[in-house]
Amino acid sequence: MVLALWLLPAIAAAAPLKLVAIGDSLTAGYGLAEGEGFVPQLDAWLAENDSRDVEVVNMGVSGDTTAGGLARLDWALGGGADAVLVELGGNDLLRGIDPAVSRDNLDKLVGGLVARGLPVLISGMRAPGNYGPEYQESFNAMYPELAAAHDALYDPYFLEGVAEDRTLWQADGIHPNADGVAVIVNRIGPQIVELLDRIE
Repeated sequence: MVLALWLLPAIAAAAPLKLVAIGDSLTAGYGLAEGEGFVPQLDAWLAENDSRDVEVVNMGVSGDTTAGGLARLDWALGGGADAVLVELGGNDLLRGIDPAVSRDNLDKLVGGLVARGLPVLISGMRAPGNYGPEYQESFNAMYPELAAAHDALYDPYFLEGVAEDRTLWQADGIHPNADGVAVIVNRIGPQIVELLDRIE
């Protein structure tokens, strides 16, 4: 019994860190084979590039908006979390949702994470010009402004390095293929390491 109690701290210390990725189909791995999506590729990247034992938890839901992400926040954290990546907003764009609404949802979502003492990395989207310059400016500005307001890490564009290269897209023209995901993971990986460094 005494030996078992003595071993408890060592067992607790061996538990992997949990990085929860809250997002939409880009996080979920839509259209990709098992092992090719963002979460498994990030898991593999961290295993090769970071000495910590990290479990990346896939809380991406295809079709999810910022409102959906906010609504399922408690569920997404139900298995525990040590840090959180937030990748949302693409479906708000596709639906033409008012950026003020998207901003309010993200503000509450990130605020809820910070209130729980969790370090956060916000990965943004970029609005096209077809909704007009006012919409575009308002939407694009919400990510850096919310990151600054909540002292969160900020990644300007989740699809950076992929968006302009059509060889990195699936046939639907909306989702990256496995090679595209690899580009994303290799780019965002160092920021994920910085996020894990914030865990207290």
